[in-house]
Formats: sequence, C-alpha cells, structure tokens
Amino acid sequence: MQKLITTIVVLAAGALAAWLWFGTGQQDDMPERVAAEDRPAVAVVMVEATQRELVDEVEALGTTRAREAVEITPRITSVITAIRFREGQRVQAGDVLVELDNAEERAALAEAEARVIDSRAQFRRASELLASKTVSESQVQQLEATMNADEARLEAARARFEQSLVRAPFAGQIGLRQVSPGSLVNPGTVITTLDDLSTVRLDFTVPESFLGVLEAGLSISAQSVAFEGRSFDGEVRTVNTRVDPVTRAITIRAELPNDHGLLKPGMFLTVRLAGQSRLRVMIPEAALVPEGDRQRVYLVRDGRAWQTEVVVGRRLRGEVEILEGVRPGDSVVVEGTQKVANGGKVTRVDPVAVLSRR
Repeated sequence: MQKLITTIVVLAAGALAAWLWFGTGQQDDMPERVAAEDRPAVAVVMVEATQRELVDEVEALGTTRAREAVEITPRITSVITAIRFREGQRVQAGDVLVELDNAEERAALAEAEARVIDSRAQFRRASELLASKTVSESQVQQLEATMNADEARLEAARARFEQSLVRAPFAGQIGLRQVSPGSLVNPGTVITTLDDLSTVRLDFTVPESFLGVLEAGLSISAQSVAFEGRSFDGEVRTVNTRVDPVTRAITIRAELPNDHGLLKPGMFLTVRLAGQSRLRVMIPEAALVPEGDRQRVYLVRDGRAWQTEVVVGRRLRGEVEILEGVRPGDSVVVEGTQKVANGGKVTRVDPVAVLSRR
C-alpha cells in the first residue's frame, strides 16, 4: 500500500512539472505574440534600401620625409673661416655653404695654374718652330709631356682646394646651424642639414588585401592635425616589393607636392587611399537599432515589421553600408522604430506629414 501511494505521488509531481514547463513556458511567449498580432498598425516612416557604387577606401597613418635629405659635413679636417648661409635659406645645387682654411691649397692652386700657363706657352712655341727644324720632334714631345703633367697637377690642386669648400649637393632648404666660424671640424661633423621640400615623401602601410589595386599613380589624400580642414593630395610612387609576414601589411611610398612649404619631415599624416569601386547596399543610418555590439533593422514585409540583424560597413554622411542582412529594394523603418514590435503591423506615412505634426 505504501508503495502504491509513493508511485501516485511521483506521478502527480511529474504531471505538475510538465504542466509548469509546457503550459507556463508557452504562456510566457503568448502575451508578446498576441500583443503583436492584436496591436493596431503603427505609423512609421520607411524607405527602400538602395544600391550604388562606392569606392573602397583604406585609412592609414604615415610619416613624411624630405624628397632628398642630407647632413652637411666637411670632407677634411680644418678650421671654418666663413659661413655662407643663413638658417632657413633656400640654396641651389653647388652653392658654397662653408669655407674652410685653405691658404695652402689656394697657394698651391695658384702655383699649379702658373706652371700650366708656362708649359702650354713653351709647347706652343716649340710646335711652331718644329716646321723650321729649329727644335727636334723629341723636344716637342718632351714639352708636351711636361705640359700634360702640369695640367694633371693643376687638377689635383683644384681638387684639394675644392675640398675646402663645402657645397650644397642639391637645391633645398637649410636647417639649423651647428657650428661657428673658427670651429675645428672633422669629416662627420654636422654643420647643418639640407632638405629638398619641394615635394614631400610619405611612407605608410596598408593591408595586403589592397595589393590588387596598388600601383604607381594611384591618388591619395592626406590630412594633418596641424592644418585642420586642409587636405594634401598626391599619388603613389612606389609599392614595396615585400609584405611584412607578421603584420601582413605592405609599405607604400607616395609623394605630395609642397609648393607652400607647409609639410615638414617627420610629420604624422592620416592617409586615405582609394581602391576599386563596388556596388553597395545603402540605408539611412537612422534605421539602425543598436543592441549591445550588434546592429539590427526593421524590415517591412506584407505590412509587418521584422527585426533583422545586419552587418554594417562604412558610414557616410547619414547613410550606412550594409554588408549582410538587407537587399536592394527592401523596405526598412527609419522613424518610429521605438514604437514597433517584432512582427507588428505598420503603416507607411509621409515624412513631411510627420514633421508637420511636431
């Protein structure tokens, strides 16, 4: 008898649990479903998703470099006798920037020039007398050899003298002076810097996925925090031959015209690089319903709004690119999303009418 009572209690408990599970669980969903079914249609503003062509863009950070840059140093050890430049001055290729003590070199050059003048004169006179047999041919040849040797010594003297003059290797802008007249300088002593800033180089990296569109001549646009609202346009000059195996990125070198001299070496620029154009699905940004780290929209089908998760791409001035979840021509709710229930009835209203009621 006791065993029978225990069995009946267990069965009753199981039946109660089943009723609570199935009956109550289903009833929990029922109010929302019934509410969505029975609720009157909500007036909303809806638009159709469009499809248009967008250009793929990548944003990167780059560092500027001078087109040409060098530290000006002497080739010999000597004392500075004259500085021929001003800080910030623009110079041309070959301009003398610094003169070193060259008294001995100047004297040796003058002596070599005098010897060449004399040996050339002797050779010329002997050549004229050769026709009259006044001098022998061997004497003329000896004088010619002497002349050639003197000319070689003159070139050597000029080279030694030239080493005492520090010249600009290319046209550009002088930096800060690091020495003074009377300073003893050695090869490697930095006198100043010289930068060609007529065009600025910009090095930056982009993902390897852009390799298919990267080529010399591709347009870029760059901005600096130092010049807000101003854009510096240029083009790609070189694409590196190697992809970084760690970052899977490739280095690009572009050039930006710098006619006004605003860009300096070492500046940090934000670069926008245009790639291929593709057809993209676009909807108003107002249609997005954020839920945590996800984005949803209400798609309208047969007079009802259905909440759909979407994958968002780029955002462009009130519009957003949809990568997944919406197709061209789909109707999406852009105003009234806070009043819409999933699966609820909706009716389209004119946006102008909505504004007039406010």
